[in-house]
Amino acid sequence: MDDKTTQASLKTAQAHIYKGQFEVALAVLSSLDISGGNGPDILYMKAVCERYGKQYAAAGKTLRALFHLAPEFGRGYQELGYLRLAENDQTGAFSAFSKACQYNPALEASWRSLAELQKNMGRQVEADQALAQANRLKALPKELFAVTNYIYEGKLLRAENLCRRYLQANPKNVEAMRLLADIGRRFGVLEEADFLLESALAFDPENIQVRLDYIHILRQRQKFDAALKEARALYEREPNNPVFQSHYAIEALQAGDFDTAFSMFDSVLERIPNDPATLTSKGHALKTVGKQDAAIEAYRAACISKPDHGDAYYGLANLKTYRFTDDELGRMTVQEASPDISHMSRIQLCFSLGKAYEDRKEYDRSFGFYERGNDLKRAQSRYDADQMAEELDAQADVCNGELFAKHKGAGCSAADPIFIVGLPRAGSTLLEQILASHSQVDGTLELPNILSLSHRLRDRQKVSSEASYPRILHSLSAEKLQELGETYIRETQVHRSGAPYFTDKMPNNFRHIGLIKLILPNAKIIDARRNPMACCFSGFKQLFAEGQEFTYGLTEIGRYYKSYTKLMDHWHSVLPGQILHVQYEDVVDDLETQVQRILDYCGLPFESACVNFHKTERSVRTASSEQVRQPINKSGLEQWHHFDSYLGPLREALGPLASP
Repeated sequence: MDDKTTQASLKTAQAHIYKGQFEVALAVLSSLDISGGNGPDILYMKAVCERYGKQYAAAGKTLRALFHLAPEFGRGYQELGYLRLAENDQTGAFSAFSKACQYNPALEASWRSLAELQKNMGRQVEADQALAQANRLKALPKELFAVTNYIYEGKLLRAENLCRRYLQANPKNVEAMRLLADIGRRFGVLEEADFLLESALAFDPENIQVRLDYIHILRQRQKFDAALKEARALYEREPNNPVFQSHYAIEALQAGDFDTAFSMFDSVLERIPNDPATLTSKGHALKTVGKQDAAIEAYRAACISKPDHGDAYYGLANLKTYRFTDDELGRMTVQEASPDISHMSRIQLCFSLGKAYEDRKEYDRSFGFYERGNDLKRAQSRYDADQMAEELDAQADVCNGELFAKHKGAGCSAADPIFIVGLPRAGSTLLEQILASHSQVDGTLELPNILSLSHRLRDRQKVSSEASYPRILHSLSAEKLQELGETYIRETQVHRSGAPYFTDKMPNNFRHIGLIKLILPNAKIIDARRNPMACCFSGFKQLFAEGQEFTYGLTEIGRYYKSYTKLMDHWHSVLPGQILHVQYEDVVDDLETQVQRILDYCGLPFESACVNFHKTERSVRTASSEQVRQPINKSGLEQWHHFDSYLGPLREALGPLASP
């Protein structure tokens, strides 16, 4: 049954539900295939019918199937709340409605139900807050109320179309601007989101939510000084407001003002002692500047304050050098098994338990938790391996020798950037630390500028040979290519400290090497490689802060690695001698030779500080931050062998690459 037919059947079932014909609706729904994109809606409506028909056990089973497909489907938890109320389970209802509001804050009925339950529990302040949120939603124009629901259910194109139509008719509506900016952020179109929020603030400078959203966008665009300025203004407006203190701390941290960040974190903790979110954020900050013992203390305090706070446990695990105590292992195990824990905390705990058992050499139990964490995360993801393979193939199809010959001599002549590309966990942070230890190189971040430019050029289309991007690269003028290169140099200046060269270690830039070499033909590109089995399994074990959705499955990451090497072979073919391949294992085996090779490629004189990279003091924001603060060692090269019996799907996906 195709999508159009399924949608028609869903409308038919919905019409029967409105008429109270639940058995008829149930018959229609039971005939539909839940394996497609409509699965969550089918199961949700089926559970509604079963509850109204007093088939409570069947409704519970249907909802469990729904949460397996869509772990954060807010309306599903709302329906679970109604089911628990029907079963006279007030505690279960409270938990369900709380999750409904967490996963979809646009569910007015859940906020009202939550307010009623909180009132019955004697929690009047929280009840008033929940009711205020319900009333705010009720006051929204129906179009914007629908847009909000679509956003939280991941129906972004539908949300965008409706929001744009509403904004055309109501061009000064600040909430419509804010919602459209949120949609743009989720699509990765950050420039448009920035513009919309800046315009919304011009119309309504006192709108705190818009200002908070604006700060978030500025940070995502890595406009750290601008974000800090906005956060400081909020803080100065109400210096004792812990929300504003927290935002000021986070933006100060991003801008490198660590003294202010730690002062603000401490101010929040004075007003809200043992606040787990603040303790965890402080732990992240301490880790960034290399104060590991203090970071551990902050993370542990957060775990004690909120035993199900998965973020803090994963903060400890992600130090890579921390070893969990027996007591911590027991507490994590209890919390992970709890039915009331949030989906994200369960994922974080699974990855933490995987690390804990790996350190104890209990590899069977370790893999079980890594696999469970990946399965849970993948269920939350919209990653499509076939689509990604198509996108990477399109780059090779379009960015051919003819393209580079046509634009020879065009672009910005600056030789400042050194791009480090590849897969995460392939050693890119080590290469960055080596280069950043050189007196002529500024180490920056995983800069979003190239990815952002590619998003602008693709105009929300999927990347393909027929789509606007990368095909548009053939038609860009020499002046436009130069302008784009100059814009990159100008916009990344904020991250530099005066050295003539700088690194950009966004790993996914390998997809856009064609674009990079057209706008910055003199840029250096280093391809960081690692043994495929080791690299892929290391990525599988890592829970990333955002992105890298291809890592949450052995088959998925194996396919991605294979497509990556295929595309890199193409870049080496059409750009001969312009990309340096650096193998992680070679760096570990013979550091000085590889450092010399890297510096020669970049046109830099040898400096011993590059060999003694672990002594370089700088903030490092990636998962490898603690590892690059230690002398190089071979301990991680063969770790994947302990899990070899479980890696069949990865080996099959890699094919011949699994035995390089």
